[in-house]
Amino acid sequence: MTVTYTARVANARFCGFSKLLLAWKGSIYKVLYKEFLAFFAMYTAISITYRFFLVDYQKRYFEKLSIYCNHYASLIPMSFVLGFYVTLIVNRWWNQYTSIPLPDRIMCILSGGVQGGDEHGRLLRRTLMRYASLSALLILRSVSTAVFKRFPTMDHVVEAGFMTREERKKFESLHSPYNKYWIPCVWFTNLAAVARCEGRVKDDNTYKLLLEELNDFRGKCSMLFHYDMISIPLVYTQVVTLAVYTFFLVCLIGRQFLDPAQGYPGHDLDLYVPVFTLLQFFFYAGWLKVAEQLINPFGEDDDDFETNWLIDRNFQVSMMAVDEMYGDLPMMERDRYWNDSNPRPPYTAATLFVLRKPSFQGSTFDMAIPKEEMHFQPLEEIAENLEESAKRNHNLALFNRLLGSAPSPTGFMGGALRRTSAQLQRLTRSVSPDPSFSDAEDEEEKSLGRSAGTAGSMPSGLGLDATQSTICSCGGLISTCPPLSDVEFHKQGERDGIAEEKDGKMMEKESHVPKIPPPTAQVSTGRRSPLALGQVKSHFCSSNENRSVPDFFQPISDAEKVMTLKQQPTNSKAEAVCLLTVPSLEVSTFPENSERKQMLADSQWLASNGQVQCHCAVLGSEVTGSGSKVKE
Repeated sequence: MTVTYTARVANARFCGFSKLLLAWKGSIYKVLYKEFLAFFAMYTAISITYRFFLVDYQKRYFEKLSIYCNHYASLIPMSFVLGFYVTLIVNRWWNQYTSIPLPDRIMCILSGGVQGGDEHGRLLRRTLMRYASLSALLILRSVSTAVFKRFPTMDHVVEAGFMTREERKKFESLHSPYNKYWIPCVWFTNLAAVARCEGRVKDDNTYKLLLEELNDFRGKCSMLFHYDMISIPLVYTQVVTLAVYTFFLVCLIGRQFLDPAQGYPGHDLDLYVPVFTLLQFFFYAGWLKVAEQLINPFGEDDDDFETNWLIDRNFQVSMMAVDEMYGDLPMMERDRYWNDSNPRPPYTAATLFVLRKPSFQGSTFDMAIPKEEMHFQPLEEIAENLEESAKRNHNLALFNRLLGSAPSPTGFMGGALRRTSAQLQRLTRSVSPDPSFSDAEDEEEKSLGRSAGTAGSMPSGLGLDATQSTICSCGGLISTCPPLSDVEFHKQGERDGIAEEKDGKMMEKESHVPKIPPPTAQVSTGRRSPLALGQVKSHFCSSNENRSVPDFFQPISDAEKVMTLKQQPTNSKAEAVCLLTVPSLEVSTFPENSERKQMLADSQWLASNGQVQCHCAVLGSEVTGSGSKVKE
């Protein structure tokens, strides 16, 4: 029977396990003493041979061999191999025990679910329970040597009362090359169906619950069968066994005490008995013996499962539950604490100290908090702190996003083009006739342009080959413009020549679109706008004929409302600069103080006349136009 010592270690005390060291049954001494004596005898024989039977040159050779073996014996990973193997064996050992089928749940359902106090009802309950016990007996007989010795043939099973002779004939008439432990489970289901048809099982829920418990019982029987069939891989067991035995065979030579007169390192003493080598053998070989004993717990070792005891217990308890205890209830009466709302069972003198302990209320029940930290804070301050934290985190996320974008030549060129385009748009704003366009929409367009501009670099050579489209504030597509690579900057001196000539030709081609006159100088006011960085050479491409044109794209009759570009200095370069070379383009500095005043006066004049300025934001390969009123 399994060695039980739980009560002896119920309380921790000084040298509590020391009493267990003197036990013999199930101990390591009983399992290992033969191997231990054999190892010590071989060590002694080699030591005697070295000391008394070898000549000098043979001793020198043996001493070199001993040093060599002792040096390389440590390369065998004993702790790792044995530790992992024993852990696997112990987990498997406990899982096999939890897979032993127990009839307790089935017997409770049979006692309460299969009705009938007559002989037929009693026969149904006992037969169903016997079928379940027979299935468990057949599987235990297949995996346990102790059970097989008790029931070596089916005749012994019939004589023990688990099977009738008629059932045995039926069992043997079913030919199958596999284990037939599952046949009683099928008999159980068939008989349960008969009981349901006869009304002994009142409803389908009880019938379903009965079959579910049977399937769980049969599943445990199947697990035992598979544990017996699928063992720990043989190669693993062989590796562990060879590692242990080889290590200690090498230690028989490598751990010998050599002649101290030879002056070998580590051999200054001659103790004759290798105490620590014997302890090492005791621990490692004992570890291997533990795995050897637990690898199959259905044997007859001291710590193997008591399967015969389990068979006796399960059969007796299950039959009593479904037969003698069916409908057997004690008389109901009021308990001792019927009128007591706080029942307190009594304590003996040996357990009276439990009352002195306070009831556990929680780990934070006795926590102390300073009074100044107990006051609630106003919700307004909390909301402000949350807003500041959210804003800080948002800015940090944007900053990390900018840092995470990998710099590239295309990205740098695209950024330079976008910055230059934005500067030109701010300095050369055109007039928009839509007075309803608000400042909020203008800010939205700016943020949209920034997000689109920083989304990534332009493909296909900075995206200069892509055709751009102009979209007005009302959503209509006006016309398509040539690629940015065709847009060039020219000197102010060429504006009246080349730029106006090409603009005129392009405007003549689009006869169906109202002509937009080129910017002219402000002669009537006597003031010149300082908004100039250069002349933009614009190319207007033809659009589809069926495309609608908004009404506000009409020629401007008042020449004073048109902003013109400022003349460049005479010493500026004469050649045109392509937009591809924008990163190296020298942009003129911000106007001086006098010119700034002139710009402010222009903006105030525009606002007084009810005009609005146009703002363009480049989105990818499109130019989106949006208007907003000029704010002072």
